[in-house]
Amino acid sequence: MSEPVVLGIESTCDETAAAIVRGRTLLSNVVASSMEEHARYGGVIPEIASRAHAEAFVPCVSKALADANMTLRDVDAIAVSAGPGLAGCLAVGVSGAKALAWAANKPIYGINHVIGHIAVTQLQFGPFPPDTLALIVSGGHTSLLHVEDVARHIDVVGTTLDDAAGECFDKVARLLGFPYPGGPHIDRHAQHGDPHAIKVPQGLTQGQAGAKHPYDFSFSGVKTAVARWVEGQQAAGREIPVDDVCASLADSVATVLAKKAMRGCEQYGSKTLIVGGGFSANSQLRAKLLEFGERHGVEVRIPQIKLCTDNGAMVAMLGVNLVEAGIVPSAPDFGIDSAMPLTTISV
Repeated sequence: MSEPVVLGIESTCDETAAAIVRGRTLLSNVVASSMEEHARYGGVIPEIASRAHAEAFVPCVSKALADANMTLRDVDAIAVSAGPGLAGCLAVGVSGAKALAWAANKPIYGINHVIGHIAVTQLQFGPFPPDTLALIVSGGHTSLLHVEDVARHIDVVGTTLDDAAGECFDKVARLLGFPYPGGPHIDRHAQHGDPHAIKVPQGLTQGQAGAKHPYDFSFSGVKTAVARWVEGQQAAGREIPVDDVCASLADSVATVLAKKAMRGCEQYGSKTLIVGGGFSANSQLRAKLLEFGERHGVEVRIPQIKLCTDNGAMVAMLGVNLVEAGIVPSAPDFGIDSAMPLTTISV
């Protein structure tokens, strides 16, 4: 069989994206973001994001096809994120993708957006070795997954019990007066600070809670500890050492993620850790994971930044995996699932 050509469509949050992948080759990758429209509100407003998706959908898909020198006729299948994400945003992408599939008489796959973050690493690093572990870190998700077969079977090893890593950063950023999204600002300031200046707790790593949840994550206590420290400094009339606060927070979160990921690799006898999700663009986390990986003899695969944040390439790549595995396409009336479980790869 020749390599499948898949159009991938993504609209789970504030990026409208479309891409075309043939086999393991990315032919086009178009992303339109409504981020700036949300900045003044300090977070993503679902209604604004949904409207932006509706406006950007046709231009994004048209450009992805044009960039690949293709028409819909040349595509073997369409893949679209069906969850998890914001319901209104998912509805726009899925409705549009279904209309295209129906009009062009192509099979459609409603896929799990988070699993797409795992699949996309194949574009840069090639196939998954057996017993690969995946760390997915984004604004809404922090999960450790065991990839038995990216098209058929994924197990959840650990997940976040409260705030995800990205969420924790955004909340501390707001406290420090940074505009939304806060992650890049914390990253920048952390590069100039002392990571040991402030004692920031490492969630779920100590005592009974750590023993009970060896692979789970909790970052709400980290956020609270930093907030209390900053308030204490303000109350005492002292200046806030912003660079040190950012460096200490980033170091704590990166260390927890790296430690737990390596512990998972040991448990599963895994020599490969793949990393995905928007938060994996954070430079402290990238450095920490590579450092821990070297120490534990684990190859850490972190994709280039443009493949970490939400994009259509990840959706198309997972679509290719599903086509190659002979997975039955989704029924034409499949629904969206804003809280889709991580064990569901396609619907």
